Amino acid sequence: MSRFEKEYFCSFSFSDKEVDRYFQNALRDFKIAQTDPYAEVRFTYCYQTLIKSGIALIAKVGQVKVRSVAGHHIQVLTKMSKLLNNPDILTIGNAMRMKRNLDLYSGGEFISKKETGDYIHFTKQVIDQVGKVIKAGRGDRS
Repeated sequence: MSRFEKEYFCSFSFSDKEVDRYFQNALRDFKIAQTDPYAEVRFTYCYQTLIKSGIALIAKVGQVKVRSVAGHHIQVLTKMSKLLNNPDILTIGNAMRMKRNLDLYSGGEFISKKETGDYIHFTKQVIDQVGKVIKAGRGDRS
């Protein structure tokens, strides 16, 4: 298993119900990403979905809580990428993170409908992977 650095993560014993609550929160954001009429809102909620699903995955697999410190989003993306053996999570997720930061801290960044649609498609694939890991970790095969 991946090592969880104490600077970014702290040990915590999560119940299945707590992990499910984290994951359901990510799914709620994803629904907004899929349905809101504004590309910028869809993009923002899509990115939040990616991070929140990573937090749920890390809680389930690592039994650690993510600390809210500078750099924690890139740590979440890095751990997700390793845990799911999917390097695209780090590559695409980091591109999303940088675009979000430009939009937030540099006076705005144009996000097209097509680009947002691509990110939503990618995020759907990732949350499907995360959902399978969470479900398998419970032993619940239904």
